Amino acid sequence: MDFTHVLLFVAVTACTVEVSLQGVNQRRLYSDLMRAYNPLVRPVSNDSDTLTVEFGLSLMQIIDVDEKNQVLTTNIWLKLHWKDYYLQWNESDYPGVLNVRFPDHLIWKPDILLYNSADERFDATFHTNILVDNTGHCSYIPPGIFKSTCYIDVRWFPFDVQRCDLKFGSWTYGGWSLDLKMLEADIMDYVANGEWDLVEVPGQKNERVYACCPEPYPDVTFTVVMRRRTLYYGLNLLIPCVLISTLALLVFLLPADSGEKISLGITVLLSLTVFMLLVAEIMPATSDSVPLIAQYFATTMVIVGLSVIATVLVLQYHHHDPDGSKMPKWTRVILLNWCAWFLRMKRPGEERVRSACHNRAPRSSLNSMDVSASASAPPPTNGNTLYVGMRSLESIHYSTAATSPDSGAVCGRLAGRAGEDELLLPTGRNLEPDIVKILDEVRYITKRFRDQDEHQSVCNEWKFAASVIDRLCLMAFSLVTILCTIGILMSAPNFVEAVSKDFFS
Repeated sequence: MDFTHVLLFVAVTACTVEVSLQGVNQRRLYSDLMRAYNPLVRPVSNDSDTLTVEFGLSLMQIIDVDEKNQVLTTNIWLKLHWKDYYLQWNESDYPGVLNVRFPDHLIWKPDILLYNSADERFDATFHTNILVDNTGHCSYIPPGIFKSTCYIDVRWFPFDVQRCDLKFGSWTYGGWSLDLKMLEADIMDYVANGEWDLVEVPGQKNERVYACCPEPYPDVTFTVVMRRRTLYYGLNLLIPCVLISTLALLVFLLPADSGEKISLGITVLLSLTVFMLLVAEIMPATSDSVPLIAQYFATTMVIVGLSVIATVLVLQYHHHDPDGSKMPKWTRVILLNWCAWFLRMKRPGEERVRSACHNRAPRSSLNSMDVSASASAPPPTNGNTLYVGMRSLESIHYSTAATSPDSGAVCGRLAGRAGEDELLLPTGRNLEPDIVKILDEVRYITKRFRDQDEHQSVCNEWKFAASVIDRLCLMAFSLVTILCTIGILMSAPNFVEAVSKDFFS
């Protein structure tokens, strides 16, 4: 029983002594290492030696890309490794102590900073401890939210690919005192961004000689290559713009008598202006390049503006005053003949399309009536000239009553008078002055009807010319809109890749 208690006491003592020795060894090691250590001294065995620092980073997240201020905000963990000649120890002299940790202000560390920093503090890293092993190898991994300047090329927006550089280097040490060895960027723990797809993060070591010093200054530059995801901009900017530009084509389908053709064109133009302002708010105020979407909006606005001008021309043709200038011959040939034949447009009241070479002026119905009436009337005789004239008037006015809406009352009046005169004709020639007056009235009325037909014919010609212009503009503007939409949007280098990944994935 006593022997068991002795063994238990020995075991507990041994464990206690080992822990106590480890704590003592660690305190002793810290004391020995820091006794003569100076954090201002570059940790090399010979001052002429170059200290090599291995530098890399782990990209955790792309937080924001500010196109207007051209600033990239990222979450990055830096990785710095170097060997400190003054922080080495023999592991057997300090049993159980494999590594120690020092605050970064107690020992020497390289003053590596982000050259193109846009942070208010410039150095945005969180100062962590430095891990040191018995060989003097130091590992310093400070995290930080880095804001860096980045030239945002918005030429292909929203199908653009941006390349933002992160340039790191020592602020005071030259290449003869401190050299950098680049480590590959780690993106294994990268958190995806909703607006940007990370393509790659290549790195490159550079050396630059400044005018002040003969020695080179090395730096390590990592380039964050990212592609904009276009689904958001496609749904909120591109598709509405395409639909609005399509609405501009409906201006040419709207009847001219509706009185809304100009209003529709102006409304479409104002809608495009609003979308143009939305794009201008998020784009940087630069004159280096015009964004692709701005080019598309500007082209669409020009097309819509031209459609408003064409609509004004159509309305001017449609409401042309028939008492004004006559239709020029070139207008009649080009619009009423060639364009109407090409567009397969039929005139109102006609069953088929006229030939392009048809250039005869329209004949009024009264002209044909006069010819038919004169052809069917019996030849005049010496004894009954007035009777024959009245018969001719009857045939004219009865035929006029069938074609003219307001000729019923007139024809009734004339028919009544004609009957009376016809009955009185055999009695003598006393009523000849009344018959002459009636003939004058009939000629006046016939002339009025003929003028109305001519005016209506002229109006119909101008209205048909307006319809031809409407149809011609519809086809031309539709073709131009389709070509501009496809030509401008598909000119982006990665248009197919962006659409296939964002819209169909």
